[in-house]
Amino acid sequence: MTKGTIICLCDLTGIFAEPWLNDGYSTLLIDPQHNKSSTENHKAGGTITKIANVIDSDETWAAIRNVKNPVFVAGFPPCTDVAVSGARWFKDKAKDDPAFQIKAALVAEQCKNIGKMLNVPWFFENPVSVFSSIFGKPNYTFHPHYFTGYCHDDNYTKKTCIWAGNGFVMPDEYKNELLCQPDDRIHKASPSPERANFRSATPRGFSTAVYLANSPIL
Repeated sequence: MTKGTIICLCDLTGIFAEPWLNDGYSTLLIDPQHNKSSTENHKAGGTITKIANVIDSDETWAAIRNVKNPVFVAGFPPCTDVAVSGARWFKDKAKDDPAFQIKAALVAEQCKNIGKMLNVPWFFENPVSVFSSIFGKPNYTFHPHYFTGYCHDDNYTKKTCIWAGNGFVMPDEYKNELLCQPDDRIHKASPSPERANFRSATPRGFSTAVYLANSPIL
């Protein structure tokens, strides 16, 4: 018997789920980039289920329906088509697909609606993007270096916006004051096939902070 299951949408790395797994929770990780759908046991007693599919698929909806005790939903919708850092390409993308940003917003909307449907604390995050004009002003913002007290490797800048609801608790900052000024590694990442995944990987410090702030209320 586990403490419950957290559902992580558009999550390839599983970093966000790690502190929950280590405390006896199970996790459902949804991302079409997973090599295959699978379930494995975790040493702390929970399970890790990966669904190698998009959210709006029969396989994913069946997996969500089968979760016995959902306790938290985290969404990490792709930012490639909405982040303002890529605004110079919006016009060309719109020529190829006039609905490209509508499709991106629908993924974020799915993240929000799954949290509301399951009646658990939820959030979805994105860098500064056109989502603010679609979903309204974000409830919270943070940089990874805000939580270097939990992970000093997160000493970098990347303004990230959070839309949340149903009792989600935003953690207080916890910085390692002994570190130097945060760097801008995200903006200087070299072009490569893995650049997008590197830039979008969930910070470990933030993941730990959210777990510590929200697990006591579940």
